[in-house]
Amino acid sequence: MARTDTLIICEHCDGVYEKVTLAKHQTALCQRCGGVLQRYNGLSVQQRLALTLTAAVLWVFANFYPVMSISLQGLKNSATLWDSVVALSDGPITFVALVAAISIIIAPVFQLLLLIWVLSFALASRRSPAFKLCMRWLETLRPWSMLEVCLLGAMVAVFKLAGLLDVVPGLGLFALALLSLLLIRIAGRDVRELWDIL
Repeated sequence: MARTDTLIICEHCDGVYEKVTLAKHQTALCQRCGGVLQRYNGLSVQQRLALTLTAAVLWVFANFYPVMSISLQGLKNSATLWDSVVALSDGPITFVALVAAISIIIAPVFQLLLLIWVLSFALASRRSPAFKLCMRWLETLRPWSMLEVCLLGAMVAVFKLAGLLDVVPGLGLFALALLSLLLIRIAGRDVRELWDIL
């Protein structure tokens, strides 16, 4: 039986290629459609786990500390990510609140928990129990995690409201920005490298 562990398939056009070892800042592209096949990662398992634990702490800050505080004529109000989901659920668009909760709260925390589970075993050079299931869920959750979209919306709201009210960006907004960057780095497409490492 032919070995397939050295092959990589383009997710855009299904072209099949041999994996190559990339140097720093190199990217392997599909010759047919130009899609990205591989990127140089350069993170060890220890570094990945450390960044994942940092992201988990940032998730707590992003979800439980105010994203912004608004004040007008002595009246003050602040909002967290949870408050935004609750506010959406009070109106006729409850479905949107559910989608928002999944994309900005639930999917990222599940990604982080799955990564911590897989990487903590990888630290000992072992596959975690239910490794295949965890990796499939990590791949499934990737498009559902939309923290960067939430961050963009929050920043637009801060700039738009700044002309009308006194708006102060909160600790939650800064944590959200850092968490978005970290999730892109640790839970992006290069998470597939764990198949090869383990």
